Amino acid sequence: MELRQLRYFLAVVEHGSMGKAALELGVVTSALSQQISRLESELATRLLQRTSSGVIPTDAGLAFWRQAQLALRHVDDAAQAARAARLSGHVSIGMAPSTASVLGIAFMQAMRERYPDVRLRMVESLSGYLESMLSARQIDLAVLFREQPSQRWSVLPLLDERLFVIGAENLHGMPTGTSARLGQLGDLGLILPSGPHGLRSLLSEAFKRAKYEPRIVAEVDGLALLMDFVRSGMGATIQPGAALARAENASLASVPLAEAFAARPNMITSVSDEELSPAGLAARVVLADVARQLVHEGRWPGARLRGEGSSRNLKTR
Repeated sequence: MELRQLRYFLAVVEHGSMGKAALELGVVTSALSQQISRLESELATRLLQRTSSGVIPTDAGLAFWRQAQLALRHVDDAAQAARAARLSGHVSIGMAPSTASVLGIAFMQAMRERYPDVRLRMVESLSGYLESMLSARQIDLAVLFREQPSQRWSVLPLLDERLFVIGAENLHGMPTGTSARLGQLGDLGLILPSGPHGLRSLLSEAFKRAKYEPRIVAEVDGLALLMDFVRSGMGATIQPGAALARAENASLASVPLAEAFAARPNMITSVSDEELSPAGLAARVVLADVARQLVHEGRWPGARLRGEGSSRNLKTR
């Protein structure tokens, strides 16, 4: 016996007509009649009696009608209770400073709208530290920039960020035009994160592939301080477009790098799905939705979405 058969039966009794009930239910009369016949066969009794003016319930149908109304009322009450019981709990999210500058507030707002009873803990740190925190189960999920095959994590490829040369407009050697190659930067003074930083590792590989020897004038690991130096005209930097999201950096000039390999992948990485709480699973969905929305609306400079795909678990080899 199916719930839809109960609903069909109640509609027929209410309208006293197969045709009118079918019209209200949005089904063809023959399909409705077939479902009623199956219900009668399962109960081994006649529920409806056909008359010249329509259909009326038999004595068995009348008894069934009373109990069916009660059963469906309980089902509707259960569904309402489920909808009213909001998801609760807590979840901790890690983001690198550049990611947080473009994604942080939008994600927090979306979580409050969808799951107001879920308590969020936001952690802003370098991606390497976030990896360590994830391994130690100090956070539930994070936006990271490289995969760790040795870890049993769930990884959802999200987007790729194009890298930009960013600096004051009047900075000597600052490139102009729609794009620039690394080899064209010449002796432009660069302010970059230090060696252990994930972005620096990506840039070092890009410099090597482009056979370019950069002139690094300073190393700064904090994004806010690094951008302070860039705005002061002490040098340029190479960062993803997310570094431009904050209002104080709007006056800076930015030119995208032409090399296709000069891009940073973004992945939503979490503990395994088996370990992730319902609040964590919900936060992961919201995080992906918000990131995609920001890209579609042009609010994540230089970001390009990956193909839509499901998350996959990376298990210890």
